[in-house]
Order: sequence, then C-alpha cells, then structure tokens
Amino acid sequence: MSLPVVIVGGLHAEARRTTVARLLADVPGSVALHHDLATAAAGTVVRTIRDAEGILSASETPLVNDCACCALREDLVPELLRLAGDPATRLAVVELWDSVEPKAMAEVVVAGGLTVTGVIAAVDPALLLPYLGNGDDLADRGLAAAATDQRTVADTFARQLEYAPVLAVVDSPEADEEDRELLAQLHPTARRVPVRGGHLGDPAGASGRAQGEPRSPLVAAAFAGFDVEAAAAAQHPACALLPAEADAHGVTTFVWHRRRPFHPERLYAALEDLTCAAARSRGRFWLADKPDVLLHWDAAGGALCVESAGPWLASLPDAAWEMLPPVRRAAAAMDWHPEHGDCCQHLVFTSPGLDRDGLHELLESCLLTDAEYAAGRDAWKRLPPAFDTLLEV
Repeated sequence: MSLPVVIVGGLHAEARRTTVARLLADVPGSVALHHDLATAAAGTVVRTIRDAEGILSASETPLVNDCACCALREDLVPELLRLAGDPATRLAVVELWDSVEPKAMAEVVVAGGLTVTGVIAAVDPALLLPYLGNGDDLADRGLAAAATDQRTVADTFARQLEYAPVLAVVDSPEADEEDRELLAQLHPTARRVPVRGGHLGDPAGASGRAQGEPRSPLVAAAFAGFDVEAAAAAQHPACALLPAEADAHGVTTFVWHRRRPFHPERLYAALEDLTCAAARSRGRFWLADKPDVLLHWDAAGGALCVESAGPWLASLPDAAWEMLPPVRRAAAAMDWHPEHGDCCQHLVFTSPGLDRDGLHELLESCLLTDAEYAAGRDAWKRLPPAFDTLLEV
C-alpha cells in the first residue's frame, strides 16, 4: 500500500506548526518532513524529519540553480519514497516552509508516484485580514523562495488559502466573528476544522482522543483524499468556482456579472480604486480592445495582477473545443450567452466594510456606453490599448 502524504502549508507559521503537531500526536507512526528555506542565502536548505517525540534526523541539501524551491522539489520525492519503504510509517506530513505554495508541491509529489491524501492550509483567523492586506514583497520579509521571487505576502497567502480544500483553524483568543466570517466568505467550499493548541508530544492535549475513539476531524481530513487535477481546475480563472453573494458580521462578498466589455482606458483609470476597494478580489474580465482574450483579475494587499488566461471559447472554432479539458468546456457551457458565448465580466470582491454601492457604480462606469457597444467589435479593437504595458504584450 502506498504511503499517504498530507501537505500542510500556510504563512501563519505558528498555526502550521500547531496543526502538524496535532497530526503527529493523533496518528501513530506518522512523521513530518520539513525543508527550512531560511538558510537559502547561505546556499543550503535544511531538511528535518520528526515524529511526535522530536527530531529523528536533520541534514542539509544544496541549492539547485540558486533556487531553494528547486532544491526542495529535487529532495522531497526521494525522501518520501524512502519513508514509504518503512512499513512502520503510516503517514507522511509534508510541512511546507512559510511562502511555499501547496499547488506546486502537491503536483511534484503526485508526479513522483506518491499519493496525496490531503492538502491543508493552517490559519489563525485573527491574522487573516493583516496578511491579506500586506502588500510587502516576500523578499523584504525574508520569505522569498528564490532570488527572482517577486510575490507579495498578500497574494501568496491568498493562493495558499484558496487552493486547500481543508482549513485547519487554530484557537485564537484575538479572533472575532468578523474574522471567522471573512474566512468563511473567502473560501466557502473549504472544510474548516478546528485545531486546539498544546505542545508537541502531548497527545492528550493535542487530540483529546482515547484509544478506540473515532478519528479526530483533522486526521479524517488528512486521509480524505485529494485530486490534483480538480484542484488545479478550481484555480483556473476560466472555470474557478468563485464565492457567491454574502453579507454577515460586517463582511460582504459582492459578485458583479455583466455581458458587456470594459472600455480599456476607463477601466485602467479606475484600477487603483477597484484594487483597494476590497481585501480580496478575483475573477475574469473582458476588454473591448481584446475581445477574444479571457483576462484574469487577482488582487490582494492593494496590488493587482492581470494576466491573459487564453482565449474565450466563443472565439475558437468548434474543432478546437475537443482539445480542451472537459471541465473547461463545461464551465463555458454553463455560462453561455447566445450572442457573446462565454465572454463576460465575473468579478468577486470580499471585504469587511465593503462599499457595495460605490463599487457597483464604479464598475458600471467602466463598461462600454450604449453608443460604444453598438459600434461593434471592429470599432472596439481600435480603442486605445491601455492594458498592453500591464499585460506585457
């Protein structure tokens, strides 16, 4: 039987360590594998393997191509395969370093012939808004995974949170209802598992489970199963299942959906206000001067990333559809319009204190006017290409 592997990640380091400690205490025969990238500047990555009692081994591995994450990838699968050869090992817990994203690591593990049975993001609800609002570069916080790493704290944290189907939510006396509601609205489909505090090597405090009692919810989540392809599809802007409208405990999720393209100059002029309007915003959008291109909107921490996500399916010949993944075709079919196909605006903004009416008015003002819309696609393509620099085309 293949060794089950659960991946635990997240920028909330204390919450992550607490979650890993709970798993080690709850699952006899479990071990945790961790690559510490903090020493990357010195040219090495430190690998430790531990169980509920403490560290079993520690060693260094050199960087690969001056990249700490590359060294992690090169070292991770061989170590997991070695652990899989030990019949006493029942579960391998891969504890990711702070800024390492679970998507890449889950795909590496599966490609190496191992079985990922769970991906968990560890969260302290009281730190949710501070991290989503932190636009600092990872490099400035000593958290960059490579010299070329240009990610920010906010966008990295958002991806870690939204990729994981399970959120391990640690006890936090500082967290209030607004914090917990924000977490629920940011990732409404995630299974939220409470994790109590305690110390490594304290099984009773960690799980409170006597022998013979059912598995704790955290352990059940670790063994529940994980589909790498489905998880990747859920992150793709063309088929992501975005949050629905919500409003509770001072937190609002506003969903804006339209069947008319944006005027490139008016949208560009409004980007700063739109980006800062919410703690988190994401989705797909449609620009008049690029009517065949599906564009990805991804904003957190006051910074916006705009990228091309390929063509709208409406712009492709029928024969090309057969080469696309079924989930992509299904998403387009569900959102199909008789005139525009799958071309649309679908943006979602989530934040405490959201000015819903002001946001709605600003977004509407960026659409083509009736006269501009009536001029047709050839005229749209001649509009000033305000986004060319941002898209690096």
